[in-house]
Amino acid sequence: MNEAADVRAFWQGLGLPGLVDVHTHFMPKNVLDKVWAYFDAAGPLVNRPWPITYREAEEQRVRRLREFGVRGFTAMLYPHKPGMAAWLNAWSADFAARTTDCLHTATFYPEPEAPGYVARAIEGGARVFKAHLQVGGYDPADRALDEVWGLLASTGTPVVAHCGSGPVPGRFTGPGPIGEVLKRHPGLVLLVAHMGMPEYGDFLDLAERHPDLRLDTTMAFTDFAEADAPFPRAELPRLRDLRERVLLGSDFPNIPYRYLHQLEALAGLGLGEEWLRAVCHDNAAALFGLGPG
Repeated sequence: MNEAADVRAFWQGLGLPGLVDVHTHFMPKNVLDKVWAYFDAAGPLVNRPWPITYREAEEQRVRRLREFGVRGFTAMLYPHKPGMAAWLNAWSADFAARTTDCLHTATFYPEPEAPGYVARAIEGGARVFKAHLQVGGYDPADRALDEVWGLLASTGTPVVAHCGSGPVPGRFTGPGPIGEVLKRHPGLVLLVAHMGMPEYGDFLDLAERHPDLRLDTTMAFTDFAEADAPFPRAELPRLRDLRERVLLGSDFPNIPYRYLHQLEALAGLGLGEEWLRAVCHDNAAALFGLGPG
């Protein structure tokens, strides 16, 4: 099987110049090794067998995305304790500088230093942030983050947030806590990871109320996700209507299936080629100013 050729055939068949994937993971090796070990052990936040399909060295993973024709991708990384985010941001800035097709990614944690290092990251060229409420275990509506959310909203800097309750609920997952953030900062450009899995309908409701909210497709609709958290087919018309606010995400490399399967799962929804073109490339290209290719 030549997966790269098959992935390229997918987007070429849609008349696209490539793919833009807003949810890929690159992080310091020692951190990624611990993430992979957690998946290997099926830790409490995973709670099921989860083999890593693309367990490769960093340069091999970058090369693979390029072979797939992914013309823009992210370096999603996230802290699980205080004092970690600024160090991750420094690593990510260096990674973006040496990986020009990576959208410079940063992160934060509710701590006194957060407004300062978030401002510095934005000034340094960060184009997207990652918030992981399940792993971080923090309330996004914590007043310690008000200035951070305000900075992100006022600069129009997108934030990819794992705020749904899959695969295992956290204390601050679900639409309620992040919904409170949106009430305080209605201009925030929020990308809800995993389509808000498993609270799909609730996050579609939020998207319909907040025009700057977007959804990323990460793992949604795949056989792996459908086994435990199936997307309700009655919601497909709403998903079709939100075409301009759904963006391709994959979770590469930390996925238990081939990259192509995410694309095939999207095509299998039967929402049409115009929808696929928007989701797989055009929406993210417009959001991040990548141009037509």
